[in-house]
Amino acid sequence: MPQLNPAPWFAILIFSWLVFTTVIPPKILAHTFPNEPTAQSTEKPKTEPWNWPWH
Repeated sequence: MPQLNPAPWFAILIFSWLVFTTVIPPKILAHTFPNEPTAQSTEKPKTEPWNWPWH
């Protein structure tokens, strides 16, 4: 039963993880966001109490 021999499958596992960790992250990090977030103002908006007409 060759599938019980871990030697080739372990090498394939290590090689595939090396490919995933060296090739894919730079490709993902190269993407840019079309809308850069803008800084919001630090002052709080002025809130007023509601005028309840039935109270």
